[in-house]
Amino acid sequence: MLMRTDPFRDLDRLPQQLLGTASRPTVMPLDAWREGETFVVEFDLPGVDTDSLDLDVERNVLTVHAERAALDPNREMVSAERPRGVFSRQLILGDSLDTDNIEANYDAGVLRLTIPVAEKAKARKIEISGSNGKRAIHS
Repeated sequence: MLMRTDPFRDLDRLPQQLLGTASRPTVMPLDAWREGETFVVEFDLPGVDTDSLDLDVERNVLTVHAERAALDPNREMVSAERPRGVFSRQLILGDSLDTDNIEANYDAGVLRLTIPVAEKAKARKIEISGSNGKRAIHS
């Protein structure tokens, strides 16, 4: 069988391999939002074993590591589109978040982090004293 070679074929695939595609991302996709006095971050990690998840916080940088195991080499694959190996993502958290009290839950392939707002960043009332000795409270 005669095969035609295209020297630019691999060049076209390079951006997909480095940046990923919608169906095959190279990073773990996430959603983040605020719910009252907490921030919630959810990472999509289907097929990842809980034992392979690792979370670290150093200063205000949160690092999430996960690993999806390699396929069985004895298995004859028809299609293998899901990325395998180690995934890592870092988030820079603001100083207004309490990194000492982050809660993590992994359920149905979604890693959910709940990060409370730090007490020092919450709105509070400040007392103002007047020149006539009366006290007023303003926010």
